[in-house]
Amino acid sequence: MRIVTVVGARPQFVKAAPMSRVLRANHDEYLIHTGQHYDYEMSRVFFEGLDIPEPDINLAVGSGGHGAQTGTMLTDIAEVLTAQRPDLVLVYGDTNSTLAAALAAAKLSIPIAHVEAGLRSHNRAMPEEINRIMTDRVSTLLLCPTRTAVDHLRREGIDHGVSLPGDVMYDVAAWAATRVSAERGDLLNQFGVDNQPFCLATIHRPSNTDDQVVLAGIVRALTNLPTLVVWPLHPRTRAKLESFDMLHAVTEAENIRLLPPLGYLEFVGLLVHADVVMTDSGGIQKEACFHQTPCVTLRDETEWVETVAAGWNVLAGADPDRIRDAFQSVQSQPRQALADAELMDGRAAQRINNELEGWFEGSPASYSAAVPRASLNLSNSVRTR
Repeated sequence: MRIVTVVGARPQFVKAAPMSRVLRANHDEYLIHTGQHYDYEMSRVFFEGLDIPEPDINLAVGSGGHGAQTGTMLTDIAEVLTAQRPDLVLVYGDTNSTLAAALAAAKLSIPIAHVEAGLRSHNRAMPEEINRIMTDRVSTLLLCPTRTAVDHLRREGIDHGVSLPGDVMYDVAAWAATRVSAERGDLLNQFGVDNQPFCLATIHRPSNTDDQVVLAGIVRALTNLPTLVVWPLHPRTRAKLESFDMLHAVTEAENIRLLPPLGYLEFVGLLVHADVVMTDSGGIQKEACFHQTPCVTLRDETEWVETVAAGWNVLAGADPDRIRDAFQSVQSQPRQALADAELMDGRAAQRINNELEGWFEGSPASYSAAVPRASLNLSNSVRTR
């Protein structure tokens, strides 16, 4: 098959890493980078750290309002698709790049495969939720990471083309675990953590950074935590802290250690050794659970409801008191293996490839029933506490 893959932001770089390796061993993949994340720290460093093939084209769209950014990407992607004439367009997740690629392909009557289909936060104020819903509506193949995602699609009346190959993010987590397990001392020393307990924090969502009062509450919560907080600072979050005159207070806080944005392996190296991660990212919630690190999500909802049900994740919103309480409770509450643990065997990308091939040959497979069982033991060889 000739497949055009579209990526543009960190979560998609992570998911594309195992998929591109499998696809290029079997098919002809053309990789479009929209440039939605365009600076080195948020883009190039991930391609290098994850061994992702060099993009065939970088559209260099850059930042902008949702409408303008999505519209520019749609126009540019459509031109590439017209020239490349692929059998299939592959998209990941829920960014503006995802929606733009799906709409461009749909307008050109090119089939669409959506990796991570069926996720729902049930909060339509989130741009990502709109992107997910609309992409699922026009996709030919809906490749779900969890049974919950399959159930969401069924409740919306979508059952054709739906399959359950599992979560490619686990494939990446397993790959990364083998590369960071022997580097604890060097990595922690590199970032000045040594052997002390610490919380790893990431904050980037507009709902948490664009409102001065909300951001101030999160900062107050982090600076008052009774532990070291290691905070790789997203460029847009740094800009907001500066514009609200908060950056100085953060840098002067005794328990805050600010870092620049990190490459994937560097970040995972900190994640697997953190006592808690605090984040408003969707993907990091799941990655934390894969590596058995308790997570506090600085949102009021999550698309990864399995992480909450299993006790690995607590929703705290942006209220300082809730954040403090969640920090304490998530470390001591009972936890269990995530749902769909039998799909966490590092072979989701291969199953997605098989699904694409089955569709191309006219006999799509289904992995919603019998799947190989595997224990969720990735982190046993990684964590050292």
